[in-house]
Amino acid sequence: MATNQNWRLIDVDALDPELQYPAELLSPPFDPVPTSAIQQLSQQCRGLLQRGENSEALRLALENVPYGADDAGKDLHCTTIVEILGSIKQAEMSTTLNNIYSSSEAGSELLDTLMKYLYKGMARKDAPQVGSGGASSGMSVLLSWHEKVVEIAGLGSIVRVMTDRRTGFMVDFLMGGISAAVSKTAAAPIERIKLLVQNQDEMIKAGRLDRRYTGIIDCFRRTIADEGVVALWRGNTANVIRYFPTQALNFAFRDRFKKMFGYKKERDGYAMWMFGNLASGGAAGATSLLFVYSLDYARTRLANDAKSAKTGGARQFNGLVDVYRKTLASDGIGGLYRGFGPSVLGIVVYRGLYFGMYDSFKPVVLVGPLEGSFLASFLLGWCVTTGAGIASYPLDTVRRRMMMTSGEAVKYKSSLDAFSQIVKKEGVSSLFKGAGANILRGVAGAGVLSIYDQVQLLLFGKAYKGGSG
Repeated sequence: MATNQNWRLIDVDALDPELQYPAELLSPPFDPVPTSAIQQLSQQCRGLLQRGENSEALRLALENVPYGADDAGKDLHCTTIVEILGSIKQAEMSTTLNNIYSSSEAGSELLDTLMKYLYKGMARKDAPQVGSGGASSGMSVLLSWHEKVVEIAGLGSIVRVMTDRRTGFMVDFLMGGISAAVSKTAAAPIERIKLLVQNQDEMIKAGRLDRRYTGIIDCFRRTIADEGVVALWRGNTANVIRYFPTQALNFAFRDRFKKMFGYKKERDGYAMWMFGNLASGGAAGATSLLFVYSLDYARTRLANDAKSAKTGGARQFNGLVDVYRKTLASDGIGGLYRGFGPSVLGIVVYRGLYFGMYDSFKPVVLVGPLEGSFLASFLLGWCVTTGAGIASYPLDTVRRRMMMTSGEAVKYKSSLDAFSQIVKKEGVSSLFKGAGANILRGVAGAGVLSIYDQVQLLLFGKAYKGGSG
């Protein structure tokens, strides 16, 4: 049966209503990519194909899109991807895509990238009509890949590609910021209560709190009575601002750390995959924290700056800038980074517990009637997140208690000294003060984001994630 070759040409770029604007001013700058580098990448992909490593060849091409190349270089890369697709047999398409989709957190993004190249390949005047690897028609090969991508990534992949703009980086960045602001602002009252309960013993030692809180409700009641309802959002500005440099740093460093610790579970084994996950997460977290930790410090100090009767209703800090000014004057730059060590360790412990528990429970829980259940997957994810959060919570307590000593006469000598003193004088339970409020904060933030995601899906066909923390 003859195949109709008169396919409709889809020019994705022509669908952009903002072409009249100087998009280069809004999109992130890309380093120039010489044609020789693209040719070398093409040879590497062909070498992987010759060794039968189809998934790795396609992944390599999709992970190294030459955004900074000229038109000829971009066209060459498109040709390479089309050749790779034509070299893979139809029976191997689903396996190849599943390997890419499930092997990393960026799997969905890689399939979106592939979808865009499928449309570009169909729209080319020299689109191949004969494929290799057992395929009889190049165009039908692209359509087959299109069908398989939709099966795995869903129709959302088409929507995301068709609504993509050259300003996508800035759109994602700003919309992610709005998403983070909405989530963090909604959960800010619970976050402040959590910090007050968690650090109340340091506040009592410093003479800034007259008596302990008996619980979350008591903390809410006394804070509103002493400071007013609006004070529940004290410190939220620094928390929201912290998102933007964190995300910018993630964009800058995530690919570097992925390549450094890019172990695959199927290829390298579970132990190496877990090590790579912990190493990359710890390295990325430490790098981001190095730049934004002072904002987290300022947020903590502002949130714990209670206006109680014991202080005569006076605050220690007048605002975000005042935190920096007074801390630098009393402790220098080191005062802004007190507790940095346990913060990095907390990231590694959390990620290790999260992935370890999820991998252990998923094959046991999500089976039979629960396999493929959204509710079951959500509850498992929530339980694992909560469990990892509680287990790593003592490190969060130690780092914040250390933060609270900046500017004070008596300080902890180290994180180990802080841990031992807290346990010795207050008991192990003191390390978990505020953990209940922390769980409530996670639920509140997730609930608000779920609603906000639905609004974004209706407006943009895509939900922009704002991160956490």
